[in-house]
Amino acid sequence: MEKRSNDQPRAGVTRRDFIKGVGSGAIGTAVIGPLLGQTVPTRKGQVPVYARKTITLTVNGKKTTLEVAANETLLDVLREKLDLTGTKRVCDRGECGGCTVHLDGEPVYACMVLAVRADGRAVRTVEGLARGDRLNPVQEAFIEKDGYQCGYCTPGFLMAVSAFLEKNPNPSRDEIRQALAGNLCRCGNYAKIYAAVEAAARKMRGA
Repeated sequence: MEKRSNDQPRAGVTRRDFIKGVGSGAIGTAVIGPLLGQTVPTRKGQVPVYARKTITLTVNGKKTTLEVAANETLLDVLREKLDLTGTKRVCDRGECGGCTVHLDGEPVYACMVLAVRADGRAVRTVEGLARGDRLNPVQEAFIEKDGYQCGYCTPGFLMAVSAFLEKNPNPSRDEIRQALAGNLCRCGNYAKIYAAVEAAARKMRGA
């Protein structure tokens, strides 16, 4: 059987292609082309068409309709179009968790989700955790236990923790570590973050 050269192109989109495409926070040429199936000829070959689409999101309980480009991420839309800047743009490549939001109740990296993929779905950001002037128990616990230093990663942690505790209201310390493995604190404040999660769990069980 003939062995294919590593330089020989393969059909479809590979994992390497995908990672290259999302490195800057948006799906690149390798992914957008197959996704849209629309290209135009240029001197360098076929180039994908960045189409636009009208989508509807329910963000923090409020339904909103807006037009987005095919390569815009959910993070782009939240920060630039809806002015929800609590969701932080940090690594912009799905590595740090600073942009974590809830999508239909599940924690996701907003920088890795195309806005068009969120059409018709419910999004919850850190701005939606509190109920009026009343903070969420997770927010209260982070304040009480000093679960932050510079605070830049804190919104992502709050969203990851709140989603985790809704499913596991009485976690062990090891379970907390595993649940937050996708969120990075560059200040290294993990001990206080874990203590804050335990305190939040107690608050939620007591409520």
